[in-house]
Amino acid sequence: MKTKAKNTKKHKVNIVTLGCSKNLVDSEVLLTQLRGNNVDATHEAENDDANVVVINTCGFIDNAKQESIDTILRYVDAKGEGLVEKVYVTGCLSQRYAGELEKEIPEVDSWFGTRDLPRLLKTLKADYKHELVGERLLTTHNHYAYLKISEGCDRPCSFCAIPLMRGGHTSRPIEELVKEANHLVKGGTKELLLIAQDSTYYGLDLYKKRNLAELLNRLADVQGVEWIRLHYAFPTGFPLDVLDVMRERPNICKYLDIPLQHGSTEVLKQMRRGTTRQKQEELIHTIREKVPGIAIRTTFIAGHPGEGRAEFEEMLDFAERMRFERLGVFTYSHEENTHAYSMQDSVPDEEKQQRADELMELQESISAELNQEKIGKTFKVLIDKKESGYYVGRTEHDSPEVDNEVLIDASQHYLRVGDFADVTITDASEFDLYGEPMAQ
Repeated sequence: MKTKAKNTKKHKVNIVTLGCSKNLVDSEVLLTQLRGNNVDATHEAENDDANVVVINTCGFIDNAKQESIDTILRYVDAKGEGLVEKVYVTGCLSQRYAGELEKEIPEVDSWFGTRDLPRLLKTLKADYKHELVGERLLTTHNHYAYLKISEGCDRPCSFCAIPLMRGGHTSRPIEELVKEANHLVKGGTKELLLIAQDSTYYGLDLYKKRNLAELLNRLADVQGVEWIRLHYAFPTGFPLDVLDVMRERPNICKYLDIPLQHGSTEVLKQMRRGTTRQKQEELIHTIREKVPGIAIRTTFIAGHPGEGRAEFEEMLDFAERMRFERLGVFTYSHEENTHAYSMQDSVPDEEKQQRADELMELQESISAELNQEKIGKTFKVLIDKKESGYYVGRTEHDSPEVDNEVLIDASQHYLRVGDFADVTITDASEFDLYGEPMAQ
């Protein structure tokens, strides 16, 4: 019976993506290359009709690693039942733990690292086509797309294993990024979300200077790009000329994702962030002064080694004083081979989660107050989807998946997914806005 099950499947590759938007881009590049080689390939197929599965894993923190391992085991079981023929694993978890995992899960046919695309393609009987560089089939709605401007990271942060998984910082040339942006716009993309492990380092390797401002200007010149959104800006050495471009170019969103990680100078020192609380406060004030109306998204880590209750209170105070428009919290994950792994993981998991919850409770009240101030105002909104009786959209102050949404009653109004609409806010909750589109 197993042999029969195998033989009924034609050769088809299914790519399964776990983790962040950077992994999603890697999967889209793989999908583009496979289809460019006339390989029947799909992303996260709803029908289990593929005989080859490629799992693009995440190895960032414990929960992500567990999800990746569970997914691998699920497809290995399917292979054992004759439902798939080959299981390949790529991405961050594979890059970091391939040696150990090969011994533990020998049923996986082959393991690939984060920069092994040509070898993976060869295994899948495809060639790496240089002419496809800059082209990408999207797995999201085509009205927005992630644009990865660099790979890897040179920062020495104590808690982070990304350099182990992604290697050192490598910028992509401006010309290549502009070409990709033009290709995406031709496919209907209106919003580019710039991502990297560290976007503020952009250009140092290629141009011997931080060149993010020039890249933003060049991308803002691409006809048809209505929104450009900047993510993952490292605060230390932040290039202030970026703020001038953001203020002057109307299609660059007044939005900045800048992970600050903590509000205690002592913990920032333990984290090897190269900055202090005072310097971070000064940077936030400068950003808001130079770009009026900007929304700042940040992330914090609760429970890093060296964080006692007093240091956590400093982080709470920092968040309260800064009143960030958007904020997310991770609990500290003790990652082997990182600098922090040599420190004692002294905060119990329950306490870490309790601190994270306390911080998010504070942020919830700040977000509720900021949202209430939006009632009666009109915003340009990009409609992402229709769901549960509402059109769901975003203002320029919101990124997909992680930020606030604007909900519009679909029984009362007709809008098209992927279009912009001017929406007047009529009500607000902690993390959602409700609105009415203005008459066209």
